[in-house]
Amino acid sequence: MARKYFGTDGIRGRVGEFPINAEFMLKLGWATGQVLGNGKTTRVVIGKDTRISGYMFESALEAGLSAAGVDIRLLGPMPTPAIAYLTRTMHACAGIVISASHNPHHDNGIKFFSAEGTKLPDEVEAAIEEELEKPMVTVSSERLGKAERVEDARGRYIEFCKSTIPMRISLRGLKIVVDCANGATYHVAPSVLEEMGAEVIAVGVEPDGLNINADCGSTKPQLLRDRVLQEQADLGIALDGDGDRLIMVDNKGELVDGDELLYIIAVSRQQAGQLPGPVVGTLMTNLGLEHAFQRQGIDFKRARVGDRYVMELLKQYAGVLGGESSGHIICLDRTSTGDGMVSALQVLATMVLQETSLHELKQGMSKYPQLMINVPLARRIDIDSCEPVQAAVRDVEARLNGKGRVLLRPSGTEPLIRVMVEGEDESLVHEQARLLAGIVEQALGAQAESA
Repeated sequence: MARKYFGTDGIRGRVGEFPINAEFMLKLGWATGQVLGNGKTTRVVIGKDTRISGYMFESALEAGLSAAGVDIRLLGPMPTPAIAYLTRTMHACAGIVISASHNPHHDNGIKFFSAEGTKLPDEVEAAIEEELEKPMVTVSSERLGKAERVEDARGRYIEFCKSTIPMRISLRGLKIVVDCANGATYHVAPSVLEEMGAEVIAVGVEPDGLNINADCGSTKPQLLRDRVLQEQADLGIALDGDGDRLIMVDNKGELVDGDELLYIIAVSRQQAGQLPGPVVGTLMTNLGLEHAFQRQGIDFKRARVGDRYVMELLKQYAGVLGGESSGHIICLDRTSTGDGMVSALQVLATMVLQETSLHELKQGMSKYPQLMINVPLARRIDIDSCEPVQAAVRDVEARLNGKGRVLLRPSGTEPLIRVMVEGEDESLVHEQARLLAGIVEQALGAQAESA
């Protein structure tokens, strides 16, 4: 069933433009209460990142839920994975996250978690959309929901993070720079690391409602890299605005992305005999990681791009570990969703147990050169049915001779075809990517004209 409001990761857009406005959020809170409350007083938790618009949407959702007879627990600024955790431990029927993740401050969005701390099933999202089309009716005064602020939400989550690695592990002796992107982890991540004994230099911890993700965090790691080298730190940790993505920097200032982090955690789990099922990546996961897993005897599968699809394959094959190159890593043996701080701790625990550096840990895999070119489209076209393009793909694959791969992927948000070529030979990769992008542009232009 086609969705009117929900995308692959909730509802997102520019603040003030429908549906990211106060009026819609009021109705969304009510519709959510109608579906999840089912006419009974139920509890929903609401958390947010540090965007200034979060105040407005928190109040609107609170009013809508109350009108539906649902009690509300307000968590304040908290990382997305913390809201998933607290939804479970507070026995709420759902968790609501007000965040646009790594987007700039002028965007915002809504994500939902089920009572189990996982993404809502498609049928529940569909039911909420159905309620949104109905007139809003407020329950009687004696049945209105009540709102309370959870004062110890931060402390609960800090303790949870620390519990995801063995208690005997200490971070004493490690000098760590942590960049919180002026986002939801600003009052959590430094405390977790300090309480475990690390010397912490914190940046991106002065949110003002407008500076979230602004030239900092996991999408802009140059700030972290410079500070690690300046401070002569052992490593750096960069989180995104809502705390579910992680990029690290080693002591040499080299970036360690999601693929390399997934490799480090997977090998550590395998050596400990704690890696049931396959590791799941995506269509964008670097081929170097797949080949490194083959050498280690680790089963690997690719899902569509998006943590929702990584989670689906993990559940299908009873796996516990998956992730994306962007640093969204899921450790289902530790928590129910992608969690940047929990993932960082798994890497730090491996460093301590093996008495080695982050730089050394990543040496087991080599990333293959990769080039992606965006080809704009006048309108959406089925790339699989375009024979000239498919013939060109086969030709490029033949030239790569089993030492690379080709991926053509329509953008989910823009009229673009993403042309990606990767392989061992960087000059060949760049040559073939540009050649293929030109053929795609020419062929799709001709197809659009004849349509």
